[in-house]
Amino acid sequence: MADSNDSIPLDTEKIYFGGKEHHVRTRCGSLSVIVYGDQHKPALITYPDLALNHVSCFQGLFFCPEAASLLLHNFCIYHISPPGHEFPFWHFHKFLQLGAAPICPSASARCVDDLADQILEVLNFFGLGAVMCMGVTAGAYILTLFAMKYKKRVIGLILISPLFRAPSWIEWFYNKVMSNLLYFYGMCGLLKELLLQRYFSKQEVCGNTEIPESDIVQACRRLLDERHGSNVMQFLQAINGRPDLTSGLKRLGCRTLIFVGDSSPFHSEALHMTSKLDRRFSALVEVQACGSMVTEEQPHAMLIPMEYFFMGYGLYRPCHLSDSPRSHLSPSCISPELLSPESSGLNLKPIKIRVSHYT
Repeated sequence: MADSNDSIPLDTEKIYFGGKEHHVRTRCGSLSVIVYGDQHKPALITYPDLALNHVSCFQGLFFCPEAASLLLHNFCIYHISPPGHEFPFWHFHKFLQLGAAPICPSASARCVDDLADQILEVLNFFGLGAVMCMGVTAGAYILTLFAMKYKKRVIGLILISPLFRAPSWIEWFYNKVMSNLLYFYGMCGLLKELLLQRYFSKQEVCGNTEIPESDIVQACRRLLDERHGSNVMQFLQAINGRPDLTSGLKRLGCRTLIFVGDSSPFHSEALHMTSKLDRRFSALVEVQACGSMVTEEQPHAMLIPMEYFFMGYGLYRPCHLSDSPRSHLSPSCISPELLSPESSGLNLKPIKIRVSHYT
């Protein structure tokens, strides 16, 4: 456990809209953790996908007013960035360059187990007990592995387009191509296109003269420019060498809520993971016309399933808000299984929700 001398807290409340950054030193290097909210509340930790951080991966969800009222009312949020993926300060101040510099390979996490162990060190540093976890794709894998290794430290998992098996030959080859691009060319145009196709549905990425590329894709493309290729490559290599977690899924000691876009390249992976989980404690929400990053592409689709998921923990929104006109879900279109009394206790049913694409 790190002591107070191992932290380099930076007062960044204005920069992070009420959040504060801490650099927590671990045995595998320093991690950036952005803390939002009252630290006396239960903790929710987030972990993003490859080449992303909390701004590029979770901003859409936390900027959704209904989701913000649900999450920030009940939790203190701890956004953990993978090594070298933190948000650069010079984005806000051209003279203050405290961003994600290239990390030294000898002092960084070499494998997924190292990344999971870093999360334990972060929890110990902040004096946290059992936490709620939210991760996207590669981040979902890291948090699932963490939940298996340290069962008493996780009360629930919210996984978005998760990975859990070892890479298929196709994914392994695809990742090798990206590794080579990163090694020789850094964050080049082709590499960014491959990453955007990993994150978003085709209708979001493939703009044309009549329907331009969406704002969220353009924003993500700009944020990818701020990544150091060597940092992304180290995370990618760790994920590409990940072991299969199938045998441990039935023994997960927490409830699990899975979201996946039906246009995600990891759609079948999420469905297969759901089939391997204990059906008494897991639920699936499938979002139509959406890619992997539901948190950015269709964050409103997550609201009502999360509300009912949190009811099992005695958590709720501070006040009843009418259904948002932007929301993809309303109580009338939720599966009856999710609305059943059992779903508010320990018996979440596996569900499948299709929601129309927001226009």
